Amino acid sequence: MCDAPGVFQPLQADDPPAVAGYRLTARIGAGGMGRVYLSHTQGGRPVAIKVVRPELADDPDFRRRFRREMEAARRVRGAYTAELIDGDADGAPPWLATLYVPGPSLAEAVGRGGALPVPAVLWLMAGVAEALQAIHGAGIVHRDLKPSNVLLASDGPRVIDFGISLATGVSSYTATGSTIGTPQFMAPEQASGGAVTAATDVFALGQTAAFAALGEALYGDGPAVSVLYRIVHSEPDLSPLPARLRPLIARCLAADPAERATLAEVVEWCREQLGVDADAGAGPTVWREVTAPEVTVPPPVPDPTPAHTLTLAATGPQQVLDPWAAPTEPGRAPSRRRRTRLAVGAAVTAVVLVLTALGWTVMDATGALRGRDHGGSGGTGSVAGARPGATAKASTSPSPSAHGAKSGADGDGTAKGAGAASEAADPSATARASTQGEPYVQQWLDAKNSLSFKRPTQRKDRAGDIRFTCAKEVSCTLESDTSVFTMVFGEPVAGVDECRLLTDRQTAHRLPLAAAASGSEICVQHRNGDIALLVIVTKSTAMPESAFLTADMTVWRKAGQDS
Repeated sequence: MCDAPGVFQPLQADDPPAVAGYRLTARIGAGGMGRVYLSHTQGGRPVAIKVVRPELADDPDFRRRFRREMEAARRVRGAYTAELIDGDADGAPPWLATLYVPGPSLAEAVGRGGALPVPAVLWLMAGVAEALQAIHGAGIVHRDLKPSNVLLASDGPRVIDFGISLATGVSSYTATGSTIGTPQFMAPEQASGGAVTAATDVFALGQTAAFAALGEALYGDGPAVSVLYRIVHSEPDLSPLPARLRPLIARCLAADPAERATLAEVVEWCREQLGVDADAGAGPTVWREVTAPEVTVPPPVPDPTPAHTLTLAATGPQQVLDPWAAPTEPGRAPSRRRRTRLAVGAAVTAVVLVLTALGWTVMDATGALRGRDHGGSGGTGSVAGARPGATAKASTSPSPSAHGAKSGADGDGTAKGAGAASEAADPSATARASTQGEPYVQQWLDAKNSLSFKRPTQRKDRAGDIRFTCAKEVSCTLESDTSVFTMVFGEPVAGVDECRLLTDRQTAHRLPLAAAASGSEICVQHRNGDIALLVIVTKSTAMPESAFLTADMTVWRKAGQDS
């Protein structure tokens, strides 16, 4: 997949605005695996987000290969590689994020300025060889090393897409998976369907270096079958190459993999040819002569207002206020998610204080009507309201008679029930029995902490009600000893009524997160009747030892079947 920046393209109508919590800034390019987008980490560092094509994502074999290769690729740490920092093979669709390299690909640089000078080719070979050492050290064979997979940063080359070609099973040569690679840069054993080893990448390194020195592919262009025939059955013509480069490139291109130079030998040979420049650190000067002026990377996209709503009754059962949608600072775009959501939380608190008395009255009236409609059985319903683009869902509570029946266990049940019935006409009594959603924004879950229904919800230990667990062998999960989980599918946004309905008969105390992504909603019900809605903001599970989850959490007290 092409990672070269070239010209940043604006997002199109069919591009997602975000992937797993990463706000997308621009489209970088596309390739055999899918599309590449520019995004940024929370700290503002640019990253390349690679999103898998739908037809690949629907293939179980692809997901299996992609997961395996991504797990291996995340172990690669090299000065000349674009590090994998995040990803999810089980996402919808699968995706990964690598550090963004602000520089053209070798293919672009040669296409724009022609062949590179000999010192630049030597620095290129040394850097790519060192990158391949790191890649092979993680148990990966690149299989598709070529000029478009080598980016030229201001301080040297970066190798990208290591291992991903094996996961996709497709290339510009074949869409059947029988042979993986790009014809002009394949090794003989690869072109003929033989064993692919680390020496295969050395052959591709020799071809890539020859391309940089000549300005064109060593084995020429034309139909793939013709190019592959020449690679398998003929010796390459090295006479057009600069004399200083011929010995090393010839060793890299040996037909027998056992006779090819090792990567350590490539690095050492290049250092000898560079002489004092190798120890003087002259590489960056060479790269500045080769690469174009550094591309200006677009800044991060400000986070929008949180998509989910916390609804409050206003002037009647048919009116619903959406405090999440109100800007906290008119005219000022939010710069960071946490600052924005804390401000929004303050706005919610203010609305709650202003509308509490009026809200209780309306909820009481609604509860009374519901109790009448259901024969006083304590049934629940939803308040209809307006929400842009969909029907809003409001938080409601069990009828007062239901609470009264529950409270009669410590004495005269009849008396308690009668008292509860008399409270139906008392707004203050109804207020005590009603539930009001409490927002807790940007809750963090990892292997060391947990969330609790009790205040404060964020705990620094694992003794809370909701725990996040990740392991290499299994999918990341939410787990609880006190609560049950269910994933919400279909139209957002869920409310207390939906969560009550989904969790009342639920028995699962463990929820796999393979299908969860940014925006996914999860309902949780505590055994004491408290209900929570988790809306995932960020899910980072590519590296289990450092995996985490962030979510906005809304809690309704005593809203469930056991309240």
